[in-house]
Amino acid sequence: MVARIPTVSFQGVDTKPIDVEVQISGGVVAFNIVGLPDKAVAESKERVRGALHALGLSLPAKRLTVNLAPADTPKEGSHYDLPIALGLLCAMDVLPKDEMAHYVTLGELSLSAHLRKVNGILPAAMFASEQNLGLICPEECGAEACWAGDIDVLAPKDLLQLINHIKGTQVLSRPTAPKAGITIDRHPDLADVKGQETAKRALEITAAGGHNLLMSGPPGSGKSMMAACLPSILPELSPREALDVSMIHSLAGTLPEGGLVRKRPYRDPHHSASLPALVGGGAKPKPGEISLAHKGVLFLDELPEFDRRTLEALRQPLETGHALIARANQHVTYPADFQLIAAMNPCRCGHLGDSDLECTRAPKCAGEYQSKISGPMLDRIDLHVDVPPVSVIELSSLPSGESSANVKMRVEQARAIQKQRFNNLNIMLDTNAQANGEDLEKIAPLEPAALDILNQAAERLKLSARGYHRIIRVARTIADLEGGADILQKKHIAEALSYRRPRLL
Repeated sequence: MVARIPTVSFQGVDTKPIDVEVQISGGVVAFNIVGLPDKAVAESKERVRGALHALGLSLPAKRLTVNLAPADTPKEGSHYDLPIALGLLCAMDVLPKDEMAHYVTLGELSLSAHLRKVNGILPAAMFASEQNLGLICPEECGAEACWAGDIDVLAPKDLLQLINHIKGTQVLSRPTAPKAGITIDRHPDLADVKGQETAKRALEITAAGGHNLLMSGPPGSGKSMMAACLPSILPELSPREALDVSMIHSLAGTLPEGGLVRKRPYRDPHHSASLPALVGGGAKPKPGEISLAHKGVLFLDELPEFDRRTLEALRQPLETGHALIARANQHVTYPADFQLIAAMNPCRCGHLGDSDLECTRAPKCAGEYQSKISGPMLDRIDLHVDVPPVSVIELSSLPSGESSANVKMRVEQARAIQKQRFNNLNIMLDTNAQANGEDLEKIAPLEPAALDILNQAAERLKLSARGYHRIIRVARTIADLEGGADILQKKHIAEALSYRRPRLL
């Protein structure tokens, strides 16, 4: 008779059901695992053998066959250890077969039969909830699994505890998810930024509409600091968004212990990051920085210093909101709905236009430096803003600016206006930045004067259709920050054009 233990495999954020089938039969003594296992899965038989030996059990001197079905799906990871061990115990009549069919099982075994933490528990628990099944996972992962809802979760610290619970000689209590405490915001406050009113206004528009932003200025002008302030003025994650973001971090192994990602992610990779590190990939495709920044912020400092191919790979995710990683044997899709905030110096020395500090090759060096960023990439950035230097005298004399808390209130009000508008028009969007041409016709009608100035600017600046629509999106957000006028006015388009105007040489 064949013992069957349900488990899962992961293809991006998608969870696929896998049946671990175990058969003990006569013939040549062997222990085979079939069904496209990778190296970690193939080696699990030694970990399982060692764990059972630690419990005083030995495998029968028969032919043991473990089939991971469906056989044409690649199996990766160490979380197959526990379902294989339970399948063997059921096939040996140590555990009842029917009982184990009601649980999705994941866990890595040590040679001492302890269970080690594995990635992907939250999406596995969500899958188990959808299938009306329970979940068996290591003790360290139990609190994470509880966020999936009211499902039966068993989280033993070792294999012996689980066996005793199933046999009725010990009772495992359901783990509890930690209560959401007060989260300390480690991001700087906008009140700490002296001056830079234009850049702070652009940052507020960026937060209100979910737009992308490029800041250009000399070293020390506050670009990185203002980018770090952005999460402090963004709205909190909704429960659904928190689950979506947490599932990605669970697969990547970066989820806070026993909890959810409650704050919008802020990722700031170094400019030496490779293409797979930024977009995702590898021999076993993993989420990259753009997916780890899902529903949050991706900050790219020193933008021209990034590899050209790496930057160009961002063009499609910026439009579609997801990253498709194509391999010969599989295609994996990860969500990547992020806000791109970029910063750069105007030239290599960073002091273009300052006669006392600029290098002798100016302005030629500026053109060479800025040309590292392609036109199509710049076209996908909604707001371009210059960040001039702030003198030491200004730093000591200027008063503190408006706090992030006050700005966040206006951002949340603008987001609420957008949400209500989308609901009224039955449009499935979250922010203005996501609206396409058809949606913009509904949510952003223009008064004649506004349309005239936009068309004139489009002709003079040779705007693409994408750039034309992005100006309307930004104008729609500016109007929402003022209360949400139904028809966009000339002043809204004018301000949006001031941010869209090409700032680079």
